[in-house]
Amino acid sequence: MSTLKDPIITIFEHQRLKVNDFVYATDFAWLVAQEFAVFSIKRQRGQWQLKVGHYIGIIILPSSMTLEILPKAIASNQNHRPYQHDDISLTRQWVQQMLSDLTSGFSDNNSKLPHTQNLGQLSPDLIPLSKQNPPLSQWLVEQFLQLLASYQPSSHYQTQVHNQSMLQGKLLVKEQLRRNHHQPHKFISEVSTLSKDMLSNRFIKSALLLIKPLLEPLLPTPLVSKSLLAWQQVTALSHHELQQLTPLYLVAKRQLRTQPLTRQQLQSAQQLVDVAYWLLQGQQASVSSGNGLNTQAPIASPAQLRLCLLINMNQAFEQWASQRITALFDQRDENSQPLYQTLCQPRDTWLRDEAGQTCLSIQPDLLVYQLDAENPESENKAVSHVIDIKWKHLSNAAAISASDAYQLTSYAQAYQADQVWLIYPVAGSTRQPVMLKQVEHYDDNQHVGLWLMPFNVLTGSMNSLPAKK
Repeated sequence: MSTLKDPIITIFEHQRLKVNDFVYATDFAWLVAQEFAVFSIKRQRGQWQLKVGHYIGIIILPSSMTLEILPKAIASNQNHRPYQHDDISLTRQWVQQMLSDLTSGFSDNNSKLPHTQNLGQLSPDLIPLSKQNPPLSQWLVEQFLQLLASYQPSSHYQTQVHNQSMLQGKLLVKEQLRRNHHQPHKFISEVSTLSKDMLSNRFIKSALLLIKPLLEPLLPTPLVSKSLLAWQQVTALSHHELQQLTPLYLVAKRQLRTQPLTRQQLQSAQQLVDVAYWLLQGQQASVSSGNGLNTQAPIASPAQLRLCLLINMNQAFEQWASQRITALFDQRDENSQPLYQTLCQPRDTWLRDEAGQTCLSIQPDLLVYQLDAENPESENKAVSHVIDIKWKHLSNAAAISASDAYQLTSYAQAYQADQVWLIYPVAGSTRQPVMLKQVEHYDDNQHVGLWLMPFNVLTGSMNSLPAKK
């Protein structure tokens, strides 16, 4: 997996890791002790093993080596062969494209996708993907530094209250009479000083400290020094503040909007704070979602935090495919209206009891409504497509699970749509849509198209589309 000269250890979803897979045994022991949600721990043949779950991301190990987790191998034109170095490069390329698409979509509130708590916000103007396809850790650093280069820590006036023997600033008369009547040689005064320690800057500084181990070995020293120099006077978040990360993040965003910044400066600052919050929150989520043996362990200080960025691959693929398919329908038919699952609120009722109470509700990943061309504002709109998205390998149509087949037929019955799609990932253009036909036991004139639809991760698109009814 790695050598002493190579600081990157690349692993994959569902892979089983043993101590011999690591350059340093202490790195493996540390991973076992952390109980990250991404790993399940098992003991087989007298050895501890870590099985990787449905996650991708990076973890900086105690040895300063970086553990890179990539998606599992998926259906391609060359199945049943070992993973090659070119496959790793190709996988990095499409994963970086997926993350670029998702994070750039967050900048527009109208296109915000579901499950965003598991993804970060990088720059909407990301660095073009290079032919070298760097590891995820290097790619992440490049995006962070790109944002950092376009924003300098702004200063603001901080109000502080001092009780000292020298009068400085504004004398607080009421406080002076109440607290200093026995010590008239002291003065309670309010002083406004120019400081860079505003909350948004402190979020960014804490995140900068977090990724600092990745900066020096991957990028030229002058560039790193220039990036860090402007932030030396900013104080990182304290241990206590890290335990209240979410409310402080909201305060930091509000404070930024009150600052005298240009539109471009404000946008850069907000993006950096979003990235910082994402990275810092990832440390808490990784620890708190473990197996529970060490839930009372205190949160580390900023200097002790170790970067751990884990992204749920099921959710990431679902969001990416939803985004691309939505754009496809928008281009294909101006009378179609795609709707993400989080916007389909409340969930649609499928089964009720005799009293009319909901027994079972359903919520597909994506619904596509067909608008009335003559009256687009009409509420009477039919569902043309019901789309379910799965991050799973399907070698052929016969490999579909019974539960997925039941789900498709349930959607077809519930929505009376023209077509129901099951989207699954492939790596290549060979695989084509397959229509599933039900055995007809009843005389029914309605025929819904149930389709297995390959989504090509290398191009971020469907290989082809079935014809409209």
